[in-house]
Amino acid sequence: MKQLHVWIEIKGTQTYVGDICGESVEDSCFSYAKEYYMESGNKPISIHLPFSGEAFSPKDTRNFFEGLLPEGFTRRCVAGWMHADENDYLALLSGLGKECLGAIRIVDEEKEATEEAYKKLTVDEVKQLAKEGAAEAAELVTKSHLSLTGASGKVGLYYDEALKDWYLPIGSAPSTHIVKQSHVRLDGIVTNEQLCLMTAKNMGIEIPDSFVINVGTGRDEDVLFATRRYDRVQKENAKKINGFAVPYRLHQEDFSQAMGIAAINKYEHENAGYLKKMFDILRQYSSEPIADQLKLWDICVFNYLIGNTDNHIKNVSLLYGEDLQSIRLAPAYDIVSTVIYKSSTRNMAFSIGQEYDIGKITRESFRQEARNIGLGENVAMKHFDRLADTFFVALEKACEQLIQEGFVKAENIKKRIVESRSVEAKDYLPV
Repeated sequence: MKQLHVWIEIKGTQTYVGDICGESVEDSCFSYAKEYYMESGNKPISIHLPFSGEAFSPKDTRNFFEGLLPEGFTRRCVAGWMHADENDYLALLSGLGKECLGAIRIVDEEKEATEEAYKKLTVDEVKQLAKEGAAEAAELVTKSHLSLTGASGKVGLYYDEALKDWYLPIGSAPSTHIVKQSHVRLDGIVTNEQLCLMTAKNMGIEIPDSFVINVGTGRDEDVLFATRRYDRVQKENAKKINGFAVPYRLHQEDFSQAMGIAAINKYEHENAGYLKKMFDILRQYSSEPIADQLKLWDICVFNYLIGNTDNHIKNVSLLYGEDLQSIRLAPAYDIVSTVIYKSSTRNMAFSIGQEYDIGKITRESFRQEARNIGLGENVAMKHFDRLADTFFVALEKACEQLIQEGFVKAENIKKRIVESRSVEAKDYLPV
């Protein structure tokens, strides 16, 4: 029988939560340890996995824990490096679970313990990471036993801001940044994401700190996108590894996990009501439900304005406090203007006013959606109008800043966004 131990970090302390047990992925179930759920003050690790003395079903177990793993090509590459079946999520968790998104850690006692360390990456290794794509990222992910969700090539690294050096975390050593590679099939994707996030920030939307790493001439194969992890915080008197302060882990779960929906179903179909369910969760579980509902609404409006059709439920998350006692909507992340690429879908990841096609969504669609999700219509539409009125000014400001930083491709990306959005939202986007 396979057994994986589940741990979570609470205020910097590793705490045993429970086990995943079974003969295979078909029958493996997660159950809380009695000493964990009976301890006063402890909280469930997921909204969809409330405290229970019984084991959860294989389906619910898989939906949450598989949500900690990479997807797509990166997952296939990782499975290849590990000589594992890519469909065996338990085998992948066994190899990668020492450092996941959030505060969860998966420990397989049959695996030899790896000493915590930070290994400095040479300039050539960083350049290779930028050049090689998802396969190189998968190799680093496997070597460091670190799991990051998503389909793009990405790896968690530790950044020494004083010396501007990058380190690969080994074992269970936490990273400070998520570093993503440029996508060879989508030109300017790194500049695109930074431009979108800077525009969002200019419009009052909370985002994590991010920057572009240029290891060459600024071409797509020479740049990486670095995002400071909002689920890691530096504390005074923190323990050190190799002389580096170790950040605290903060627990998080994406809405796919919180809703008990498999990652494969992260895109909504047939008006399944994903957005309403997300707002219902915020109303019931958020420590600041009104503020977080408006934050989520603003993110939805911005994704529409910027032309991001990849706004699925794994790209929106809940962030827990250090002691797990509070839950807030996490900062916006993974925002890219997808509509500027001909190969991208025109359908949003979930419907707005029962419409998916971004070219057919209108201001009235958002009014209808506000009613559907139970958000005050007048307040919701005031937010919509404010964001629409300031969108192009905020985009221009972000573009100018990126150009000043030497990323001249930002001008071309901006023009393509303007051309796309001016046609589709011409009735309420003043250019």
